[in-house]
Amino acid sequence: MSLHWVVLALAIATSMGGQTLLKAGASAPAFIDQLLDWRTIVGLGLYGGAAILYIVALRKIPMSVALPSTAVSYIVAALIGHFMFGEVLTWTHLGALALIGAGVVVLALA
Repeated sequence: MSLHWVVLALAIATSMGGQTLLKAGASAPAFIDQLLDWRTIVGLGLYGGAAILYIVALRKIPMSVALPSTAVSYIVAALIGHFMFGEVLTWTHLGALALIGAGVVVLALA
């Protein structure tokens, strides 16, 4: 596995950390409170860091492969939503997530 694939994986993980913090910050009582919540601020910072990592990954990985590969974040987001925030995962959700995962694997191996 090349360094650029590792950087892409780090970009996805960093983005998911940001997404999780944005969701946690959404529990603030008012929108302004949410914007000023430390979790929102750090989450936005992580998004910026993820963008920088993604740019580095794009130096060697074609965008037609790199961007669809980030769809793995949908799977991670669903699992985080379920286990950390009590969101429901139905069999339909799980089937759709399995299809997304299979698509990412097929694309990455092509």
